[in-house]
Amino acid sequence: MTGSPRPPLSRRTLIGTGLSAAALAATGTGTAGAAQPAPASSAPRRAQSFLAAAMDAYPDHGTIRLTQSYTDQAGLFSTAFTYDNALAILAHLASPGGRARAVALGDALLYAQAHDPVYDDGRLRQAYNVGPYTFYDGSAQPDGFVRADGTANVGTQFGFTGTAVGDMAWAGIALGTLAGRTGERRFLAGAVRIGEWIERVGRTDEPLGGYKFGVDGADQKLPFTSTEHNTDLVGLFGRLARLTGDRVWRERRARARAFVERMWEPSGGFFYTGTNDGVTVNKSPVPEDTQTWTHLALASRKHSRSLDWAASELAVLDTPDRPNSTVPAGQSYEGVTFSSASLLANEGAPIADGQPRPDRNGVWFEGTAHLALALRDRGHSGDEKRAGRLIASIERAQDLLGTGQTVGAAALPARSGVVSASSPLDTGFGFGYYPYRHTGATAWYLLAAGRSNPLGV
Repeated sequence: MTGSPRPPLSRRTLIGTGLSAAALAATGTGTAGAAQPAPASSAPRRAQSFLAAAMDAYPDHGTIRLTQSYTDQAGLFSTAFTYDNALAILAHLASPGGRARAVALGDALLYAQAHDPVYDDGRLRQAYNVGPYTFYDGSAQPDGFVRADGTANVGTQFGFTGTAVGDMAWAGIALGTLAGRTGERRFLAGAVRIGEWIERVGRTDEPLGGYKFGVDGADQKLPFTSTEHNTDLVGLFGRLARLTGDRVWRERRARARAFVERMWEPSGGFFYTGTNDGVTVNKSPVPEDTQTWTHLALASRKHSRSLDWAASELAVLDTPDRPNSTVPAGQSYEGVTFSSASLLANEGAPIADGQPRPDRNGVWFEGTAHLALALRDRGHSGDEKRAGRLIASIERAQDLLGTGQTVGAAALPARSGVVSASSPLDTGFGFGYYPYRHTGATAWYLLAAGRSNPLGV
């Protein structure tokens, strides 16, 4: 319900540390005449080159590595979110020549699972550090992904120490996909450990059912139940049922699906975000991913209207004449924003802690790619044309936004990597997105371009 407590910051959290809108422009939103878009046919190859560069940014710190999530300018240093790395695995598998990188990232997730500094129960943390840096308080962080004592380098500096069911589900989907592609049992074993952790920690007998949010950094269970997370579990548990042949995963999949379907609003044709207490449906804000991922996971004709809701109710067009847009003159980008609350963001709010004011029409490129893929998967009249326009907008952003940004202080290949947002946007869930090149947005673009549904079984 509006005004009720919301889930803590998730893997989507991006801190625009100390950066104003002017600083965002200076760190690489491009200029109107700086470059012309490259041929669209090269766009997927350039996206792959970004993922490769973000994975190889710290060559002196070991061969076991994860992919840095955002460019250095985001202020998160070498943070590698588990969710982003799961997506990178899936994108590499969907791209020509990407299998070796997917296997290496899968093995890194297994390493983190087996070498947590505290737990040995199959969990992964929200994020890890993958290269050295000096934190804002002056403390040196000298390690790569594998610390000197052999443990995984958990992202404690920003508090990325909890474990969310959704992050775990995506990691399990990635490992399960690797198991199916390679036949290697270690990947299936890791995915099963993830599924069993979710069952132990997340399962709830509250009236609305489903699986709860996860645990915080102190290992305390969180009270929220997320439509998005349970949608992820439909994909994970369905994959485990197929790979293992064990019927228990079918029952668990049905449980997660039942929760998702309870969040359906038939009069509006969309899914609510979840529940804060297991009893009352949280009706605001309404996010984009609960409309698109549900289609990819459920493949339900009854619920496919959610794509039309997202395409119409969350549609945005970001242009330079917007009050807080950082889009350069002569450019414009279409797509969708994060949630219904993003469209109501306070564009005149005082700048706090250097954070730039939000643009209500900022395009969330990750979600725009979700929608494009889901439309292609649905295949109704006009869906392919609409998806093509969204993909073209993402490709134009890859060409022209985020120029001059770096990973591990190294320059990126030209026109490679998709920024998370065309301009600063407020999600309505306590965090924002900014125009920094992003592993997750780039991976979702590759999945959409390659028509690869990661939530299908």
